[in-house]
Formats: sequence, C-alpha cells, structure tokens
Amino acid sequence: MTFGILALIASAMFGGVALYVNIAEQPARLLLDDRALLTEWKPSYKRGAAMQAPLALVGFLLGLLAWWQVSHPGFLMGAIAIIAPWPWTLIGIKPTNDALLATDPENAGPQTRALIVKWGVIHGVRTVLGALATAAFFWACMSR
Repeated sequence: MTFGILALIASAMFGGVALYVNIAEQPARLLLDDRALLTEWKPSYKRGAAMQAPLALVGFLLGLLAWWQVSHPGFLMGAIAIIAPWPWTLIGIKPTNDALLATDPENAGPQTRALIVKWGVIHGVRTVLGALATAAFFWACMSR
C-alpha cells in the first residue's frame, strides 16, 4: 500500500503544480507586455518541466508497483493518467513550446501573446490528467 500512497502524493503534487500554473501564474503573466510575457514564460516553462516530468514518471512507476502489488484497477488507471502528459506534451504542446522558445524576446508581439494564450489552454489538459490520476489513486487507496 505504501507504493499507492506515494503514487497518490506524486500525482497530487503534479496536479497541484499544473493547476497553479493555469489559475495563478498564467493569468498573472498575461498582464505583462508582450516582451516581458515571453521573458517570464521561458524560464518558468523550463523550471516547470524540470519539476513535472520527474513527478509524472515517479507517479507512473509507483502506480504500476501498487497495481502489481494489489491489483486494484485504480492504480493502473492512475498510472496511465499521470504518464499521459508526456505524450500529450510531445504531440500537443511541443510545437507551441518550440515556437515560443525560438522567439527572441525582442521580437515578441501579438503573435507571441496568442501562442502563450494557446499554451495555457493546452496546458489545461495536463491539469485535468493530473486531477484524474489523483482521483484514481485516491479511489484505489481508499478501497484498501
């Protein structure tokens, strides 16, 4: 059961960070002018990725171990949900990330702002997946 509780903690941290980005950081950064907006987004994105990617991997591995240990479907569902942001990032978000990372802040303008607004919307999928993983792990932990 320890693996399941640790998976729940990792997914709750992942989901909490993703939710914070969508409801606090993204709206606040959108108040900045275009150049400052991009200047803030770049290091924020890199630091967020460095935090969330390992949380997703750890949550996935712990969820699989918990599922292997007790065979509750919630652990498998949670493991799949918490690792799903990886392919989503590579398929759904990476083109936007790449365009933003390639833009020099000196060249930021309305198109840059539009990309960051789009990024916030598609980042919301990561938030939902984190919440689904947390709910699945919670269900599995409470069923034991």
